[in-house]
Amino acid sequence: MTSSLLEPVRAALGTVNDPEIRRPITELGMVSDIDIAPDGTASVTVLLTVSGCPMKETLTRDVTAAVSSVAGVTSVSVTLGVMSAEQRSSLQQTLRGGQPAKEIQFARSDSLTQVLAIASGKGGVGKSSVTVNLALAMASAGRKVGILDADVYGHSVPAMLGIADERPTQVEDMIMPVPTMGLSVISIGMLKPRRDQVVAWRGPMLDRALVQMLTDVYWGDLDVLLLDLPPGTGDMAISSGQHLPNSEVIVVTTPQAAAAEVAERAGTMASMMQQRVAGVIENMSYLVCPHCGPEHRIDVFGTGGGETVAKTLTARLGYDVPVLGHVPLDLRLRAGGDTGRPLVLAAPDTPAAVALIAVAEKLMSKGRGLAGLQLGLSPAGR
Repeated sequence: MTSSLLEPVRAALGTVNDPEIRRPITELGMVSDIDIAPDGTASVTVLLTVSGCPMKETLTRDVTAAVSSVAGVTSVSVTLGVMSAEQRSSLQQTLRGGQPAKEIQFARSDSLTQVLAIASGKGGVGKSSVTVNLALAMASAGRKVGILDADVYGHSVPAMLGIADERPTQVEDMIMPVPTMGLSVISIGMLKPRRDQVVAWRGPMLDRALVQMLTDVYWGDLDVLLLDLPPGTGDMAISSGQHLPNSEVIVVTTPQAAAAEVAERAGTMASMMQQRVAGVIENMSYLVCPHCGPEHRIDVFGTGGGETVAKTLTARLGYDVPVLGHVPLDLRLRAGGDTGRPLVLAAPDTPAAVALIAVAEKLMSKGRGLAGLQLGLSPAGR
């Protein structure tokens, strides 16, 4: 009986993905021993990448559930071990797929990941809220989505997702992004020793930080990577254009003229870095009157900012830069960021969530492909 159960148990373990790496634990060499007793008790030893793996309870639960589903297994015992240095090195090679270390996978000419840099001319326009909700809308639609919080000084993405105190697992010199709500997330905030520590870096260090988050983090095969850029046209905006030449920029603004004027600069900077501006999102467009309902909109911050930015960038850049959407003011959008439960998950039927989901659908409609990308090819004979 034990030999007949061994292969079904092994097959069941093949359905269990590591929560951080999101690949089968059998493929990653994490299953070191399987023993089936005559009474149907299955004992499985799983090797963690590091002893303090934050997902060990999830892994234990998933392994137990998978093996328990095998007919003939009466009970399951899971023992957690730790990989040796040699095993971690082998895992690292497996994850890299033979590719050289310190390579930005998204900058490769054959990368099919859609890279979207969310930018703004100034702070306070809701850029991070837009980033988080767009990412979750895409993940809910079945896409594999990652968020790189490149706003080094104002890293708010982890708190908005309820993972501000989480720390990524490290396998040798490879960092696993923190998984949450179907997303893979990394932020400078997760790499600091303490949450309250201040980041006081200048140009070269900022560039190295971005490169580290792009090269040392195991992102896997993403459909979409969203970068939450700092506001303005500083070091990180320049570095993202240099290291991710095929990324597209989405400019977030509010309706007021002051915000629109500086938002245009963010779009112009993207063009200077040979990045394409995918469109403009007007956040805080209006407030639905709490007394009259949707038919009465209150223009708290004026009107027309998004259209102004789109029109100016279209003329300046020489191609159509559309307004991707107008996101109304909603107290729940702010509250969701504070509680770690973003609006598109907490209240997907609200006007703001509907607008954000519609923008995500427009961006996803392009699909994955090499059309329009810089392939780094030269005509034969040159």
